[in-house]
Amino acid sequence: MTEVAGDRLVDGYALVAFDLDGVIYLIDRPIPGAVEALGALRAEGRSVAFATNNASRRSSEVADLLTGMGVPADPAEVLTSAVAAAELLRDRLPAGAAVLVVGAEALRAEIRAVGLTPVDRADDAPVAVVQGYGPQVGWVDLAEASVAIRGGATWVATNTDRTLPSGRGPLPGNGSLVAALRHALDRAPDVVVGKPEPALFATAARRAGTGRTLVVGDRLDTDIEGARRAGLDSLLVLTGVSDVPELLAAAELRRPTHVAADLAGLFDPAAVVRVPGDPQAGGWSATAVDGTAELGGAGRPLDAVAALCAVAWSAGTGAAVRPVSPEAERVLAGFGLTR
Repeated sequence: MTEVAGDRLVDGYALVAFDLDGVIYLIDRPIPGAVEALGALRAEGRSVAFATNNASRRSSEVADLLTGMGVPADPAEVLTSAVAAAELLRDRLPAGAAVLVVGAEALRAEIRAVGLTPVDRADDAPVAVVQGYGPQVGWVDLAEASVAIRGGATWVATNTDRTLPSGRGPLPGNGSLVAALRHALDRAPDVVVGKPEPALFATAARRAGTGRTLVVGDRLDTDIEGARRAGLDSLLVLTGVSDVPELLAAAELRRPTHVAADLAGLFDPAAVVRVPGDPQAGGWSATAVDGTAELGGAGRPLDAVAALCAVAWSAGTGAAVRPVSPEAERVLAGFGLTR
């Protein structure tokens, strides 16, 4: 393995900052092994934080949700894009200023909590529009936001996640709704608060003091890029959105420090790899041939991922991979890398 035998990944960090959807839970059910992993961290007295782009729940609601799943959490440990957006507007606007809210009631509550006035219509003369995910957001909401922004209101998006995970696969996220408004206005939001912007993780890292922070996420385009932009190490877990083909094709800013199948990688050196690894290690041999990565040999699947990352990222082969041994064919099929 690319990890030093006997060294647990978690032991190198003072704080572990988790994304939620796709890492701790999927909608309203814990991902297998997540409760046990968080329980182990709590038992060892380790500091944790939860950072989510989802603006449809307040920090207290997220903490209650986690606690109900068997993951005891305090609201102070939860960092949401709704809170970050509300605090940003509080710092920029006069007290009581009108803010048109496109999103869930949780976002309205956060705007109200910082002393601003949430409104629904452009006729209320809002000086800003804040847009976050809400399952009931529709055309009327986007139309009012469009009028307000064209009238000069500052446009703040809590996040631009294209999708959100569900039991039926990825569904449209706030980024898809932001894209609709962006297309109508022919311009981007003035500010995007959530990941991959570094604010959420930078705030979490400050809580670690002088210690190191590890970001754990399931999305390369938000969690991992956000960690990289905040200057933090990251662990990609393969329990959510991003998969191995996406990992191999990742741009430099979206490449994690470590990869694991799930949260067991925090504790088990045999369940995590550092990427990129050695292309000729762990029983595997990865080489670039005519724009394709060839994988031969046999070994543990994650070691194959580490070897392939080395070739894909240096030679630019991306997810173009060809097996040259029976075991390689089996492993690649398991990662969705067969043609």
